[in-house]
Amino acid sequence: MTTKLDIFSDPVCPWCYIGKARLEAALEQRPDHPLVIEWHPYMLNPGLPPEGMDRREYLQAKFGAPEAVVKVHLPVVAACEEMGLPLALERMHRMPSTLDAHRLIHWAGLEGRQHAVVSALFRANWAEGRDIGDRATLAAIAGAAGLDAAMIARLLATDADTDEIRTRDADIRERGLRGVPGFVIGRRYVLSGAQPVDTWLDLIDKLAAA
Repeated sequence: MTTKLDIFSDPVCPWCYIGKARLEAALEQRPDHPLVIEWHPYMLNPGLPPEGMDRREYLQAKFGAPEAVVKVHLPVVAACEEMGLPLALERMHRMPSTLDAHRLIHWAGLEGRQHAVVSALFRANWAEGRDIGDRATLAAIAGAAGLDAAMIARLLATDADTDEIRTRDADIRERGLRGVPGFVIGRRYVLSGAQPVDTWLDLIDKLAAA
């Protein structure tokens, strides 16, 4: 018997990147787990313009002085080191709008390639420092994940599913989600934040026992 795991996240959220890695580490230890995963949109910065903005300016506007920005990143760096996750902060020059990235994740889900695309988006942003707000970059990511890159490029040039992503993002906020990652297990239980591997192992074992 399977159990649905709905994940609300944003590819530019560092704790979503870390939380995904921790979940996957648990799943690797429980290859017979019952979880069926679906990814859902949550935009950390829904008001960003389509071209995004300079990352340094964004961070200073949000957190203040450079030393405050460094302080915010310290636990992220430590958690990535603990999980062996690559982190290319020095290559990240833009804070992208993720509206198009979430459209791509939606389309990938329709084609059964959602996990591959989500993984590629996190890797492109955090491990490679690429601008995942750039539509050519997104089309290339789609192609590498097994989608039709030319078709994705054509879709990205339109407003296809833009309203749906914004509506779904607004809906989950209205239902009380204030930050990501957010996990809904079996449409009944909710976990918030980058949960430790042991938490996931315990949950998987309880689901299996039930």
